[in-house]
Amino acid sequence: MIDYHKLRNWQFADVEHTYRIEDTIHYALALGLGHDPTNEQELQFVNDYAEGQPVALPTMSVVLGFPGSWMADPETGIDFPKILHGEEQIVVHHPLPSAGTVIAKHRVTRVVDKGPGRGATITYDKDLYDKESGQHLVTVTHTTFARGDGGFSSTNGLTDPSLPSPAPMPQRAPDQRVEIATLPQLALMYRLCADRNPLHSTPSVARAAGFERPILHGLCTYGIAGYAVLAQCCGHDPRRLKSLSARFTAPVLPGDKLTVELFNEGGAVLFRVRVAARDKTVLDCGRAEIAF
Repeated sequence: MIDYHKLRNWQFADVEHTYRIEDTIHYALALGLGHDPTNEQELQFVNDYAEGQPVALPTMSVVLGFPGSWMADPETGIDFPKILHGEEQIVVHHPLPSAGTVIAKHRVTRVVDKGPGRGATITYDKDLYDKESGQHLVTVTHTTFARGDGGFSSTNGLTDPSLPSPAPMPQRAPDQRVEIATLPQLALMYRLCADRNPLHSTPSVARAAGFERPILHGLCTYGIAGYAVLAQCCGHDPRRLKSLSARFTAPVLPGDKLTVELFNEGGAVLFRVRVAARDKTVLDCGRAEIAF
């Protein structure tokens, strides 16, 4: 069972992560960029021919400074096989360099008991700093749904308050709709960025987990949605994307055609991602803050 004090005060070692221009290019390719090799706006993210290129996508911050499978440590008290990735957010303070070394500092910020049989949520932040300049680049907030850990506060009442639910999506037609066909091999490409979980690469493991075949990484879908926002709402300029958050609601299969629906709402861009062929919303309650 979760020990609230122990989990809230979990100690992380700083993670130093050096990435190359080739890694920046591979991340963009692993989202499907470059499918039109003559598109100059996409080429800035996947080509190193011109000075200042490649430009790093803001969502690449989610694969930098990975803290490892710390939730699998028995000392956390987390029922690790029953966790699901719930939500992800990035807040961009300064653009990521095309290559460099970052220092990642992690801290648990919220542990919420949803009640017996209802699970718990665990939120932790990752702050990325440029090693050379010390500049604070990005804050990544990761929320995990721990399905097997509800009721941990019953003995001492210790739990953090729940965050307000995200604003519901508008009940109207989207202002923009973007269709993106994912590559059948996309999960095999994306796993080289960070997450080597065999659920995304090995058919027997995927079937044992209840899927017909390996599924796409949720953070790959998140990155695809982030690029759609960047392309449609930021003029392909990463400096204009200030934050991006979304909730994971269903898996994507490599080869699925994604529909990104974008809504201009109250100075922000709200979005969701659907797989029309299965009538599934796979990413919901998305919100992007844009510098206009």
